[in-house]
Amino acid sequence: MRRMLTLALCAVLALGLLVAAAGCGGDEQSKQFKVGLECGYPPFNWTQADDSNGAVPIAGTNQYAGGYDVEIAKRIAEGLGRELVIVKTSWKGLPPAVQAGTIDAIIAGMSPTAERQLTLDFSDPYYRSELVMVVKKGSPYENATSIQDFTGAKITAQLSTFHYTVIDQIEGVQKQTAMDDFPAMRVALESGIIDGYVSERPEGVSASAANPNFVMVEFAEGQGFEASDEDVAVAVGLKKGNPDREKINEILAGISEEERITLMDEAIRNQPSAQ
Repeated sequence: MRRMLTLALCAVLALGLLVAAAGCGGDEQSKQFKVGLECGYPPFNWTQADDSNGAVPIAGTNQYAGGYDVEIAKRIAEGLGRELVIVKTSWKGLPPAVQAGTIDAIIAGMSPTAERQLTLDFSDPYYRSELVMVVKKGSPYENATSIQDFTGAKITAQLSTFHYTVIDQIEGVQKQTAMDDFPAMRVALESGIIDGYVSERPEGVSASAANPNFVMVEFAEGQGFEASDEDVAVAVGLKKGNPDREKINEILAGISEEERITLMDEAIRNQPSAQ
């Protein structure tokens, strides 16, 4: 009888330890703020080898993520009282990841388009930017002032973005297959596969700063791409019904426009030259 009681007591204690361990694991997970981004869209986000300029470790790797998105993610994580965890995720994999709970938020230069709002919730915008074209220096398109100056040009944009849809506004354009990411488009432009790609101004500034052979083309008023406010805005993507949305908006509201401009200027200055 004594042996049976001892065994029963041991079993109860073991079960208690397992429950406690599981509880601690859950608490640890709940203290994390897992953010998904490509780590390949400078100056919004990029990959680097060390933690210089405030870069954050990328989960499961020996690399670090830096950029404007990372700085915004830091402030949100701090405001939520959680540990920031960067999860490197392909662009097309971001919505499924947040819906599945693999990540808590998308902070990746994503616009809250009407189509995306069907499956995701979004915060208030944390950045706005006009559309530009990135071309090679010395090309026939370097001095363009209107999108119609790109008639006959081979133009592309990133896959699954509204950037790709606006190419249709150029009459007679040779619309090329959409590409997975911006590094791929920069390589295609450098090699002459394309004549230009559509981007947002910060990336255009970034591209021309990183490569002296690139030029960012801005358009005269009324001569650029037509886009809605939701298209040119950038916001935090969340799973439908995420209760953190209201708090995230409060945190974003506390970041002044002056600070946002400063953060973007610093991101452009700090980006790795290879990206």
